[in-house]
Amino acid sequence: MAQDFIAGDAGSTYAPLKPVPDSRRAFKTGDAFALWFSLGIGLLVAQAGALLVPGLSLPHALLAIAIGSAIGVVLLALAGVIGTDTGLAAMSSLRPTLGVRGASIPAVLNMIQLVGWGAFEVIVMRDSADALSKQAFGFSAPLVWTLIFGVLATLLAISGPLSFVRRFLRSWGIWLLLAGAAWLTYAVLAQHDLGALMRRPGNGEMSFGGAIDLVVAMPLSWLPLIADYTRFGRKAGETFRGTILGYGIANLWFYALGAVYGLAAGGGDALLTTALAQAGGGLALLLVLIDEIDNAFADVHSAAVSTGTFWTRASVPILSAAFGALCTLIALVVPMAKYQNFLLLIGSVFAPLFGVVLVDHFIVRKRRIDVGSLADTQGRYGFSGGWHISAFVAWAIGIAAYQAISQWLPNLGATLPALVIGAVCYLAFVSTRKQAYA
Repeated sequence: MAQDFIAGDAGSTYAPLKPVPDSRRAFKTGDAFALWFSLGIGLLVAQAGALLVPGLSLPHALLAIAIGSAIGVVLLALAGVIGTDTGLAAMSSLRPTLGVRGASIPAVLNMIQLVGWGAFEVIVMRDSADALSKQAFGFSAPLVWTLIFGVLATLLAISGPLSFVRRFLRSWGIWLLLAGAAWLTYAVLAQHDLGALMRRPGNGEMSFGGAIDLVVAMPLSWLPLIADYTRFGRKAGETFRGTILGYGIANLWFYALGAVYGLAAGGGDALLTTALAQAGGGLALLLVLIDEIDNAFADVHSAAVSTGTFWTRASVPILSAAFGALCTLIALVVPMAKYQNFLLLIGSVFAPLFGVVLVDHFIVRKRRIDVGSLADTQGRYGFSGGWHISAFVAWAIGIAAYQAISQWLPNLGATLPALVIGAVCYLAFVSTRKQAYA
């Protein structure tokens, strides 16, 4: 077991291409719930919820949140089961589907998008903390806040998921988060006429299908990294239940909260931070802000793990330090902007990919994996020179379908159709190949 260890405490950072041994699989249902409830609640989620209004009326926005959350969270939990089934990091678990060399493509894409997410998280925390400091003390220090949050996220990423969940979340972090979220909810109900907000009509700038896509995009953004954490799970059923409950409740809660606060603040996300800061003197926002660091932690740590799947000689803790510094640097020089297109772009790439991956894992391979072939281009997952062409073609068709639906049928919503199309195409290709050799 010692050779599987890279660094960190209690087996927190195992080599991405080696399964976590059973003796180090510590996550139970409660751990999965705590982690994904924590990651599902955040200021970035509330910002996304605020984008739904006033394009949609509040009742329609809440319905889109319910439908989008149900779709996204089920897909997320299924992807989490892959991590527990295999014990592998997320990008390593793609090798049986895409090939030993082919899995490097989504690994690089994932690393790039996680750097973007990590920088966004630092920016959101900085802007929120700055709003609080202006309100409470009358001073602004965005540079200082950027450095503080960037360093904290980096240190947590270096420590690894076991340390973070067991020492921070399960002990006291989740209780701070619950207190903050509950107070923000109480404040909006006490300060605003919810009935009046519900009766306010939408202006039609966002379609219902587009709203569902935007809600689905948030849980789907975790698809390429959930296995980095669920590989520490004991049982697949515990992982599935903990993820469904934790992320599902959090996504519904904070998307809805963001929509209500955004509408009350005048629509959109521009005034959302100020509105949240004014709720309860900013105390609740401060508690949520403390928890927001976990999202940046996950982005930085998983960027390092994804890189470790194709740069196998690199140390995950050292990569975490490097990516943390990069995210902080980007946050220092890039202004915060609406990221709706960024979220939808992620959906267009990873939704059809995981349609292929989920079908391959659960239907084609029936949750079985040959760990010994993961690095062998001549083995079971070597395919054609290390590339599984059928999987890539199905993935490409899914991406093309997403873009076509988004352009020509924008009211339909493209995420779920693209995922289904990618999955069906892959099944068709695999079935045709089997018949050819029958």
